[in-house]
Amino acid sequence: MARKTARPGRTLALLFLAIAIMFGGIAFAGTWKPELGLDLRGGTEISMTAKNSEGGSVPKESLDEAKSIIDQRVNGSGITGGRVTTEGNDVIKVSIPGTGKVQQETAERVRQTAKLRFRLVACSPQKPCGGGAGGNDPGSMIQQDPTGGAAPGTSPRAPFAGEKASPSEGESASGDASSKPSASADADAEKKSDNATVKVDDAVKFMRQPPTEWATKYSSFSCPAPGSDPIEDVPGQPLLTCDDQGAPYLLTPAVIEGTEIKEASYGIPQQQANYVVTLDFKSDGNKTFAETTGAIAGSGEQFAIVLDGKVISAPTADSRISGGAQISGDFTQKTSAALANNLKYGSLPLDFPEEGIQTRVIGPSLAGNQLTAGLWAGLIGLILVVVFSVLYYRAMSIVVIGSLAVAGAATYGMVLLLSETAGVTLDLPGVAGLIVGIGITADSFIILYERMRDDMREGRSMRVAVDTAWVRARNTCLASDAVSFLAAFVLYVFATNEVKGFAFMLGLTTIIDVLAFFWFTYPMTKLMARWGFFNKGHVLSGMDQRAIGTVDDARPGTTTLVGGKA
Repeated sequence: MARKTARPGRTLALLFLAIAIMFGGIAFAGTWKPELGLDLRGGTEISMTAKNSEGGSVPKESLDEAKSIIDQRVNGSGITGGRVTTEGNDVIKVSIPGTGKVQQETAERVRQTAKLRFRLVACSPQKPCGGGAGGNDPGSMIQQDPTGGAAPGTSPRAPFAGEKASPSEGESASGDASSKPSASADADAEKKSDNATVKVDDAVKFMRQPPTEWATKYSSFSCPAPGSDPIEDVPGQPLLTCDDQGAPYLLTPAVIEGTEIKEASYGIPQQQANYVVTLDFKSDGNKTFAETTGAIAGSGEQFAIVLDGKVISAPTADSRISGGAQISGDFTQKTSAALANNLKYGSLPLDFPEEGIQTRVIGPSLAGNQLTAGLWAGLIGLILVVVFSVLYYRAMSIVVIGSLAVAGAATYGMVLLLSETAGVTLDLPGVAGLIVGIGITADSFIILYERMRDDMREGRSMRVAVDTAWVRARNTCLASDAVSFLAAFVLYVFATNEVKGFAFMLGLTTIIDVLAFFWFTYPMTKLMARWGFFNKGHVLSGMDQRAIGTVDDARPGTTTLVGGKA
């Protein structure tokens, strides 16, 4: 079978088409400047004073854990350039670049305490107290995740059959005052009990026969006005609360804490049109969740999901759910992503009262001339590379300059797109990473051209030398870029946030260098090898006999293919 003929012109056309599409998207978004980081632009600073929900001083371990969770919320997606630090024994400071809409949304996500708990619905507008299951919201359903905890859209598996859990022996038969601890019980033990979840059987009994005192409280309960202080959510106590539509609920004590969630994601499953949030529990949480959904399976009774004291969903369950679960309802991409992120990054181990949260605008930590100096450094480095290429490779430097231009355009376009879609910011370490990328791009064509010259010294023509040199140069460049990308990856994973910007930009420029090398440098060099100016060894071509080191073999007055006639 004949070997497929390479078409460098088509490859170049596809490359320029891809770049044109990218910049078309940028023009549509209307963003032509990248978002700058804290050091170059300033932004929003949130100061949060922690409070120990169990009283006493704030444990250092809990403060460090809260800092880690907040850092994941701020920098969990993209290189936002956020900075999370602790101050004193109870203060966490969060600095977010910029002051726009995206930054405000990030600030709101940071301020949210994300105390998630799972409770059963005892009374609601659809279910009178003690009146059995009523007509609950038919659009809200919690069900077995058919993907087995994988991301939405993957291959399904058969759901578990419905079954109910049997009550345990020896447990209290009612939720009235007779089941409460005696007045002589230790106060610390009672407080510990209030901060713990209850057994599923106790919650089910409370749900189906609410104590009279709680039913009376529910009948006179009215939802707080918007902007009021959040309702206090004590896990071991029943909860009177509302949902976003202002519907009141009486809920049982919590049966599962949000800290039992192992993983959370969102997406549109196969053969569906709406977003869902997928949950996967840890071992203990999975066991309790299966027991709870088994107890209400097929009864129409509701299972409330409570976030920061507010009901965000009150679905039913048509079967016992073991393993991953899907929450479906009136979700949009934004609301499902926000819920999944809060669940994924867990509940904060400390309380942050609203009166202890302060927000202010801060200026850049570096003077404006620092960015100017960085840009000048990059420009000088670029000019030196171009000057060296022109002096050493002469007309072949057209490919060198073109490769740098293509790589630069692709890098700038990607930074703009990532700033708009993923919140990526460009700080001074990031600028340094882009400058280092200039050297990586220069390495690629130097390796290719020197391989070509070696082959031409052995008697091959320039047309043949392009292909034979490409095989060896390609492997060398891939190995070199792999090492650079691995270094960037290690820095990104293990380094502090101040270095992540450098690592991200270094990795980005390394990937773009590979694409430019394959899609521009090689096909452009192959095209130029077909022109007589180059393959006949013009003195200005950069591929003449003097340049490749075979001038002693040249015969004055003759014109031959450089390196040979093949």
